[in-house]
Amino acid sequence: MDSLVPASTWFGLDLFKDLSKTDEGNVLFSPAGISTTIGMLPPVTRGAATTQEQEVPFSEKDTESSGIKAEEKELETTEEMHRQLQRVLSEISKPNDDYELKIANRLFGEKTYLFLQKYLDYVEKHYHASLEPVDFVNAADESRKKINSWVESQTNGKIKDLLPDGSLSSSIKLVVVNVIYFKGQWDREFNKENTKEEEFWVNKIIDKITPEKLIEWTSAGRMEERAVDLHLPRFRVAGAYDLEAASAGLRATGLSGSPEGARLRAQRLLHRSVLEVSEAGTEAAAATAVGFAVMPAQDWERFHCDHPFLFFIRHNKSDSVLFFGRFSSP
Repeated sequence: MDSLVPASTWFGLDLFKDLSKTDEGNVLFSPAGISTTIGMLPPVTRGAATTQEQEVPFSEKDTESSGIKAEEKELETTEEMHRQLQRVLSEISKPNDDYELKIANRLFGEKTYLFLQKYLDYVEKHYHASLEPVDFVNAADESRKKINSWVESQTNGKIKDLLPDGSLSSSIKLVVVNVIYFKGQWDREFNKENTKEEEFWVNKIIDKITPEKLIEWTSAGRMEERAVDLHLPRFRVAGAYDLEAASAGLRATGLSGSPEGARLRAQRLLHRSVLEVSEAGTEAAAATAVGFAVMPAQDWERFHCDHPFLFFIRHNKSDSVLFFGRFSSP
């Protein structure tokens, strides 16, 4: 695979198609957030959950030399992918006066569980994620509230109750969490006095606009700066998903440094996101958790968003899709 970024984008497009099959209304999720969360999982757990990662199996004593070489090659490929992802995350996290963009990662681990230091070093190196000890055994619900409180604080109060009641039990040993928060203002704000109610045609054929076409049309080589007469609805979209298909592909893993080498299995992959567009700008946030048990042209073009449309927020320098969605139900 030549580049991590296109693979992450294709992962997002595939997930959008899956979500659209079961949800005919609004859709919103963060491809970058989900990909980052999966990336923080131990390599052997990823399985078929993501297209840009290859499973890294445990070594067996009777492995043939060719198998060892193949495993070493997979390890080298995975390591290179993480180096690329680290550069992407570093680029996204650079301070910017034009907008606010924050990505934060954290591990919440059972305080009595002995995690492999190699794994902790791995997530610290690539994702700047530290381990915070919590008491899942004796205070699972209090630990859940602590995780939710951290997510809420990191997303400026936009994502609340990422982990619902009863989602954690005393058997949980690790929860991997990622949050993304974005807030940006329009270069030229819309005048609130011009905001008015208009018709929104929900029967337009949105299927003609595929995610692939949207990515292609907005690529650097296809876009040009034009002056447009833009009519954009003020809207709010929220998404909450229990990604069973993805979590089903996450395999058991050995994370413990104890002699018995206990193995953990990912139980649920929860994702929540929200995006608000107003006259002033756009604010968006997403959280993901996995638990283990312009120069204007002379002519103005009209661009009237009065029917269902796809949208995304992309970080241009890293070509990373931070949020992807569909607005079809006002």
